[in-house]
Amino acid sequence: MTVTPITLNDGHTIPQLGFGVFRVDPDDTQRIVSDALEVGYRHIDTAAIYGNEVGVGAAIAASGIPRDELFVTTKLYNTDQGTESAFDAMDLSLQKLGLDYVDLYLIHWPVPKRDVFVESWRALEKLAADGRARSIGVSNFLVPHLKRLLAETDTVPAVNQIELHPYHQQPAVTTFGAEHGIATEAWGPLGQGKYPLLELPEIVAIAAARGKTPAQVVLRWHIQQGHIVFPKSNNRDRIRENFAIFDFELAADEQAFITALERQGRVGGDPNEVE
Repeated sequence: MTVTPITLNDGHTIPQLGFGVFRVDPDDTQRIVSDALEVGYRHIDTAAIYGNEVGVGAAIAASGIPRDELFVTTKLYNTDQGTESAFDAMDLSLQKLGLDYVDLYLIHWPVPKRDVFVESWRALEKLAADGRARSIGVSNFLVPHLKRLLAETDTVPAVNQIELHPYHQQPAVTTFGAEHGIATEAWGPLGQGKYPLLELPEIVAIAAARGKTPAQVVLRWHIQQGHIVFPKSNNRDRIRENFAIFDFELAADEQAFITALERQGRVGGDPNEVE
């Protein structure tokens, strides 16, 4: 099954479907990522704060998959924001991953109370210039944070990775991104279990009609919305199931029903408050 690539504003491409390792136990990461790579995933999303970059790197090394066929993302955590601290954090991430470069490096949160995300972005520009990151982007940035980057620096983020699921779609952020060529990545794409999304009769019925699961239906909604999405699971069967979303399409009314579930139902932290 072929995963659709999306071309970013810097000319690089990213697989639209990836595999996330948020809250994956470091001791289990190599096994779980190896399962994902065997299933067919080629896009892996991790972060320094997850504590499992070593396991991701071990799975990549053991896979035998050529480096240029993989897309690896990691992230600069809040306490490492700055200039030299960002350079050091990147070097440590590369060491843990066992890689010479990452395909995408993100500022994990804006942390506006510290007000160093613009300085950190300039550091990421240098990391991209020297080849340690092929693409650079941000995570959890709201429109005011993005406007500052566009006004005060030279590089438009390639992506903005945000909490995005049918109950919290952040239309202002995604619209601003689309207007400025910033691709949207969706974390927590199934609502992290806080909402009865996968139990809604209408979604269950859509899934039954296609011989799919409710989770596959919601992930397909993301794909058709144009989001880059990376569900996570510790279970190989579920990992395989989440990958099998390119052999069907939702009708316009089904897409519209899921989109109409919006209720500003944030599960994670408020980007203006997370420190």
